[in-house]
Amino acid sequence: MVDIIDGALFQRMVIHGSASINAQKQAINDLNVFPVPDGDTGTNMSLTIGTAAAEAKKKPAGSIGKAASINASALLRGARGNSGVILSLLFRGVSKGLKEKDQADGAAFAAALNEGVSAAYKAVMKPAEGTILTVSRLAAAKGVETAQAHNSVEAVLEAAIAEGQTALADTVNQNPVLKKAGVVDAGGKGFLTILQGMLDELRGLPVPEEEDDGLPVKESADFAALGEEDITFTFDTVFIVRKTSNQSIEPFRSYLNSIGDSLVIGEDDEAFKVHVHTDTPGAALSEAQKYGTLELAKIENMRTQAEELAAGKQAQSTDDLEQVEAELEAREDAVAAPEKKYGVVAVSAGEGMASVFRDLGVDGVISGGQTMNPSTEDICREIARTPAEVVFVLPNNKNIIMAAQQCQGLIEGKEVVVVPTRTVPQGISAMLVLDPEADTESNAAAMEEARKNVRTSEITYAARDSDFDGFDIHEGDYMALAEGQLFGTDRAIGSLLERLAQADSQQSAEFISIFYGEDVTEEQANEALAIFQRECPNAEITLLSGGQPVYYYMISAE
Repeated sequence: MVDIIDGALFQRMVIHGSASINAQKQAINDLNVFPVPDGDTGTNMSLTIGTAAAEAKKKPAGSIGKAASINASALLRGARGNSGVILSLLFRGVSKGLKEKDQADGAAFAAALNEGVSAAYKAVMKPAEGTILTVSRLAAAKGVETAQAHNSVEAVLEAAIAEGQTALADTVNQNPVLKKAGVVDAGGKGFLTILQGMLDELRGLPVPEEEDDGLPVKESADFAALGEEDITFTFDTVFIVRKTSNQSIEPFRSYLNSIGDSLVIGEDDEAFKVHVHTDTPGAALSEAQKYGTLELAKIENMRTQAEELAAGKQAQSTDDLEQVEAELEAREDAVAAPEKKYGVVAVSAGEGMASVFRDLGVDGVISGGQTMNPSTEDICREIARTPAEVVFVLPNNKNIIMAAQQCQGLIEGKEVVVVPTRTVPQGISAMLVLDPEADTESNAAAMEEARKNVRTSEITYAARDSDFDGFDIHEGDYMALAEGQLFGTDRAIGSLLERLAQADSQQSAEFISIFYGEDVTEEQANEALAIFQRECPNAEITLLSGGQPVYYYMISAE
C-alpha cells in the first residue's frame, strides 16, 4: 500500500491517468445523449489532461507542490470544452491544496481533492447535480473520511473511486435526460477514469497504449545506425504547416507514402508536422501548401550524413527544427503592444464565416467550433497577438465560453471581456454594435443585448440513434435545432427547412441570414433560399457561404 507520494510519483500518476482516458475516450463520447456530432466529453477531457501529461514528461518535479503546480498550469492552458475546463478547475484546487508541500500523505491528498471540488463549484455559475461536479464532490468527501482511519494515498484513491462509481451510477436518476437514455454522466465517467489511472500507477499496473493524437513526431533518424544499404530515399525532410482550412490531410498522407517512407505526421487543430524520407522533398513541400501555409522546413541528405558519421564527423541534422519552432512559438506568444482601444477575437469554423468576421473588423479568428473546441491556450495566444488595450472575445459556441473565460486575468497589459455568444450569428450581431468611441462597459452591455436579440436555427445530422425529448432519432437523420434545442428531424432536408421557415422565430423576423456549410452546393443553397423567400415574404433574406463543417445550414433571425 502506497501511503505517501512525492512530485515524481504524482507526475507519473497524471501520465497514467491521461493514457487511461485516452484509451477509453470513445466509450465516454458514446455516453453523450444529444445525438449532434460534436467534440464530445471524452475527447475534450483526454486532450485537456494530455497537455498536462506532456508537460510532466518535459518538466520533472521533485516536490509534490511543484508537480501539482505544473499540472494545474498545463491543464489551464490546455482546457477544451466545458468538461475540460471543469477538469482543470478540479486540479487547480488540488494544486492549491498541495502548495509548498514536498510530499503528501493520504490526509493531505484527500484534502487537496476536496479543495479541487470547492474550486470547481465556485467557478461554475449554476452548478448542476448529476454531473462531474456531483461525482467529484462525493468521491472527495469519501476520501477525506477514509484518510481519518487510514492515512494512505492509495487507500484514499481506492475509496474515492468506489464512492464515485456509486455516485456515477446515480446520475442516471438525477438527470431526466440521462434517465430516459439509460446512461450515466460522461464527465463523471471521464473523471473517474483518470483517477483509476492514477491509482493503477500506484499499484504498478501497466500504462495503456495511447492513440496517436498529434504528439510531437520523431524528427530525425538514428543515422549512426544507418548504412548506405539501409538508405532507400536520400532526403530526410521535416516541415510544419499551419492549417488554413478544415480539410482532411489523409490524401496528403497517402501522397507522401507514395513518394517516400518513414512517414510520421503529428497533427493538432492548428497545424501538422511531417517527417518523411523522400527523393523529392520539393514535391512534398509543394503538395503540402494545398493544406495550409508552410512555416518551417528542414531538409538533409542522409547519404552525406552517413558518410560524415562514418568519417567521425558531426553530421548536420533536422533536429534543430525543434529549436527554430520553439523560437517561432516564443514570438507568437509575445504580447502585442496596444495600437488601439478595442480589439476582437472570434472563434469560427469555415472560411466563409471567418471572412465575414474579418470584414467586420475582427482582429483574430480562431478556427474551431462544435467538432473542435479550441483550448484556453489557443484563445489566450490570439488575444495576446491582438494590438489593443481591451480585447472582446466571441466564443460563438456554448462549449467554448468557459475556456474563453479562463483567459481573463492571464494576459498582462490586456483587459479581456468575454461576450458569451453561443452561436456564430450571435457573434456577428455582437460585432456589429461595437462602438470604438464608447466605454468598455457600454460596449459589453450593447454586445450582450445584440446577441440576445438573435435567434439561431441550425441543421445538422444525427451521429447516433437516440430517443431524445420525444423524438425517435436514427443515425443519419437530418436534425433541426432552434436555440440549441431539438426542433425536429426528417429524412428530407427540404421538408425540415420548410418547417423551420414556418416557425414563429422566422415568421416574426425582419432580417434572416442563411449561412450554408461546406457540404452544401450552391444549387442546394439557392433551393433553401427559395423556401425561405416563399415562406417568409416580409423578411429581408441574405444567403452567404459559411463553409462551416457539421452544420449544413446556420440561420439567424432578427
